[in-house]
Amino acid sequence: MKSVFIVFNQANTERVEYMLDQLGIRGFTFFEQVQGQGTTDGDPHRGTHTWPEMNSAVITVVDDDKVDELLQTVHKLDCRNTDVGIRAFVWNIERTI
Repeated sequence: MKSVFIVFNQANTERVEYMLDQLGIRGFTFFEQVQGQGTTDGDPHRGTHTWPEMNSAVITVVDDDKVDELLQTVHKLDCRNTDVGIRAFVWNIERTI
């Protein structure tokens, strides 16, 4: 199993929820009001007067065979609007109860 952590501009919230639904990913934890800045060329998302945008994040644990499809869908969403960022990170899950 893998854990996939997806960080995205709040403008993509409905698209991310739809993506998870379409991929049959039911179990996830949603984080609102996530602050940050992209590593390459992203503007800060701080919720301030100067940098008013904010991010959200989702973490989910999926079977290994779902990871590639999920990452491909995240990539398509990122290519659809490069000004509104989205990134995904994958970790191995050693054990769960």
